[in-house]
Amino acid sequence: MIIGRKKEIAQLRDAYDSEYSEFVAVYGRRRVGKTFLVREAFNYKFTFQHAGLAKSNMRKQLIAWKSSLADAGHKVGAAPKSWIEAFDMLKDLIRNSTELKKIIFIDEMPWMDTKRSEFIPALEYFWNGWASGRKDILLIICGSATSWIINKVIKNHGGLHNRVTHKVHLKQFTLNECQQYADNLMLGMTQRQILECYMIMGGVPFYWSLLNRRLSLAQNIDSIFFDEDAALKGEFDELYSSLFREPESYITIVTTLGKKKAGMTREELARDGNLQENGKLTQALEDLEYCGFIRKYRQYGKKLKGTIFQLTDFYTLFYFKYIQNNERGDHQFWSKSLNSPMHSTWCGLAFERVCLLHVDQIKSALSIGGVQSSEASWVSTKNKTDNVSIRGAQIDLLIDRNDDVIDVCEMKYYADEFVMDENEANRINNRILRLREETGTDKAIHVVLVTTKGLKRNAYSDVIQAVVTVSDLFRQN
Repeated sequence: MIIGRKKEIAQLRDAYDSEYSEFVAVYGRRRVGKTFLVREAFNYKFTFQHAGLAKSNMRKQLIAWKSSLADAGHKVGAAPKSWIEAFDMLKDLIRNSTELKKIIFIDEMPWMDTKRSEFIPALEYFWNGWASGRKDILLIICGSATSWIINKVIKNHGGLHNRVTHKVHLKQFTLNECQQYADNLMLGMTQRQILECYMIMGGVPFYWSLLNRRLSLAQNIDSIFFDEDAALKGEFDELYSSLFREPESYITIVTTLGKKKAGMTREELARDGNLQENGKLTQALEDLEYCGFIRKYRQYGKKLKGTIFQLTDFYTLFYFKYIQNNERGDHQFWSKSLNSPMHSTWCGLAFERVCLLHVDQIKSALSIGGVQSSEASWVSTKNKTDNVSIRGAQIDLLIDRNDDVIDVCEMKYYADEFVMDENEANRINNRILRLREETGTDKAIHVVLVTTKGLKRNAYSDVIQAVVTVSDLFRQN
């Protein structure tokens, strides 16, 4: 059973129903379910399907291609000696097919592009010189190495320029989709447990598939991440090496960003990460953004130069905070950290990132889904003073609305109803004062509390104009 993915399935079906041949690229981070999506969308029926071999040379890739042709019913002799010859064999298979629309699914294509293989020119020749001249071919390419798909195919400046007719970017599940998945797996989890699991795994379906319904959430996390034979024990290295051919610089970027919760400007990142400010850094940041590992957002009141890059991948953040710090190899590291100060701090930061990835749900809860708006952050330019009254003037999520209102979102992870006290009310009022003074905005400023179970009304709670709860974040838009 496939959960969600209605938009992506519709894209694939539209490509199939087209009266012309179509070239579809499916991309997204590792483990997000790209192959499963394509197979489910077409009920596992393809004229030809093939998957590239990881870390194999051209000769082995071509032998595997021959094997896939044989599986599709094509009689072949010797393995092809080049990719031009390999695609010629695929042409013969297509010519002999009686299907109205020939679905060609090539998975893990980036692995096929080995050194000096001339794979891309052969793909160009197949599509431009033959397939696109027909009306009965649906070519679907896929691969975990998202940067390769983006740069070698979608952004190709040669023969494949603008040849991709449909781009399907498969993103992580939302909280709502994770709840559907958990229910489908009969995990018996509450929304609070799903939220905490999301703060660890994000919405990566494969990670969720590892959960054992007979174990508690804490036992599951220990089993999946910290046991001696943990299923995701080596995931960090595999994740980045599968996505990027030269992963070292990407790991440097996420490691550097992981040290500052609010994110960094490009200049700060280059300085703190000892990275060169050049085209390679630009490309790496774009690749990480495409894969959903980082987000790029603007600072309110500043132009492009104030752009902030922030690490948002939940697994990577969890790795830096917990897995990397488990120096003694404690197999119950997570269970033993529950309710500790470290766990409480982590919950607060992780919850903020959940909120940042569910802004549409926040807008819906505020009934402003139809109002044009943009999101930003803001940091006081006077934040570094020793004057206690203006210290800490930072807003992680600000919704700038076209109806003359700015929503300032306060995100609080709390076990029960959030209780506003005098100190917190003063901090919030200070932020609003500094925001108005330093940006000169004359818009109305509303404070929105995004929290787990709501707000307890008291003498200080009137500073909040609206409350969004976890249940709102679980809503399906």
